[in-house]
Order: sequence, then structure tokens, then C-alpha cells
Amino acid sequence: MASAAPAQHVDTAPALRRLYVTRFFFAAAWAALLLVSGSDLTTATRVLLFLYPAFDVVAAVVDFRSAGAAGPAKGLYANMAISALAAVGVAVAGASGVADVLRVWGAWAIVSGLVQLLVGVARRPMSGQWAMIASGGISVLAGASFIRGASQDAPSLTTLAGYATLGGIFFLVSALRLPRSTRRG
Repeated sequence: MASAAPAQHVDTAPALRRLYVTRFFFAAAWAALLLVSGSDLTTATRVLLFLYPAFDVVAAVVDFRSAGAAGPAKGLYANMAISALAAVGVAVAGASGVADVLRVWGAWAIVSGLVQLLVGVARRPMSGQWAMIASGGISVLAGASFIRGASQDAPSLTTLAGYATLGGIFFLVSALRLPRSTRRG
């Protein structure tokens, strides 16, 4: 039974690698588009804000399907639900203003960061997961910062671009670490 876990991780690593690289490119493109659109809540900005957590739902579904029985199913189910609620919440908050968007985004970052941290810990035997663990912890701190930033006189959405970029970098680091961990296993 103990020898089955590394084999399952080896089978899962290529799919996770592809997913993590895709998440990096999505986050980088999304952040660039958000920076170009600025902090005004235009229709395009609202669509962008909705797309990020919606993409997170799709990524969690892909992750779940690729991980199969070896994956941390409860954490991925929780991430799907949390991100779906965030997508709807951000769409609704977009009608109220930047401050409300930051509050919803902050709450999502805190809860999904905790889930990401737990999923990373569950996948520790795969290696390359320290970046996911760190990313989850940083997401919790960033979420609190977004909520705090919502109370400023002129809250800005541009901080979300930095958050997405850093998250994408952590996914890329994990993707690059996975091949080395599977060759050793």
C-alpha cells in the first residue's frame, strides 16, 4: 500500500504540471488586462473580475479529474464551491463599487488560500508543493489586505493584478518542480 502512493503521484504529476503552467499563463494575461483596464468598473473590468474565480472553478475541476482517487478531493470540492460563490459575489459586488469588490475578493482569497494550503500539505510527498503551501499562506494575508484596502478613500483594483501575478508565479514554480520530484520517485 505504501508503494502505491508514489506511483499515483507520478501519474498525476504530468497533468498537474500542465494545469499549473496553464494557470500561470492565465494569471499573467489576466493581470495585464486588469492593469490596462484600470480601477474603473467598466463592463470589461467586471467580466475580468468574474473570469478569475470562474477560471479557478474550472482549474479545480481539471485538477480533481486528473488527480482521481489519489487527489485531495474534499479540498478540491471546497475550492470549487468557494470559487463559484466568489465569481457570483464579485459579479454582484461589481454593481456596488470597487470597495465591495475588494471585500468579496479578500474573503475569497482568505478562504481559498486556506484550502490551497491544506491541499498543498496533502500533496507534500509529490515535492514541488512548498510553493503551493506558501501561495496559500500569502493568499490569506493578501485577502486581509484587500479587505483593509476596501476602506481606503480611493480603493484600487490594481492590487489584484499583483496578487494574480504572484499566484501565477507560484504555480509556475510548482510546475517546474514536479518533473524533478517524479524522476526521483
